[in-house]
Order: sequence, then structure tokens, then C-alpha cells
Amino acid sequence: MDDRLPTELWVTATLRRFGAAARPAYLVRRGDPERGSVLVRLDGHRAGTRILTQARDLDGRLIWLEAAEGRALPPDEAMAYVDRAVQRDPDLWVIEIETPDGATLFTGRVE
Repeated sequence: MDDRLPTELWVTATLRRFGAAARPAYLVRRGDPERGSVLVRLDGHRAGTRILTQARDLDGRLIWLEAAEGRALPPDEAMAYVDRAVQRDPDLWVIEIETPDGATLFTGRVE
């Protein structure tokens, strides 16, 4: 039996956690409520946008994969990346977080 939280519950809790930490975070796109994956746009304003995709390692632990080899992308490139990801996976959730200092507040390692 899989004991992971439904994605909708995880996203709701994550948005509340960011709100409690005074970090603006927005739900940009709803995916499948039970099993959708999560993509996060970290908006660093002038520093550009980093994109993280939620994944699991071989032991089932949560990890985050950075798009574009960890480079910050200009807004138009970041939006194009998200659009392509949604076309490939219609169950995808998309969250945007304003984070000028680059902090993510996520559990799980970033690769």
C-alpha cells in the first residue's frame, strides 16, 4: 500500500506553510488531486526563475530535480518550459513562489 499524501493535500499544506513564513506562493495550475506531480517556479525577480520538479529517489524519498542544470531562466523561457511540461503531463500541478533569496523551504534534497 502506498502511504503518500494525495497531491492536493500536499500542495494545500505547502502553500499554507509558505504563507505562514511570509513567502508569497501561488497555485498556478491544478493537476490530478491524488497522484499528480508538482512543478515549482521559484521567481527570483531580477535573478531569474529556477524550476524544480518533484520526484522520488530509488528508496521512495522525495527529491527535487532542477531544470536547466540549475540555471535561472528569463521569465519567457521559464513559461515555455512550464508549458512544455504541462503538455507532456496533463496531471501536473504548478506552484509559483516568490523567493528573491532563492530559499525553497522544501523537504527533500535538490539535485
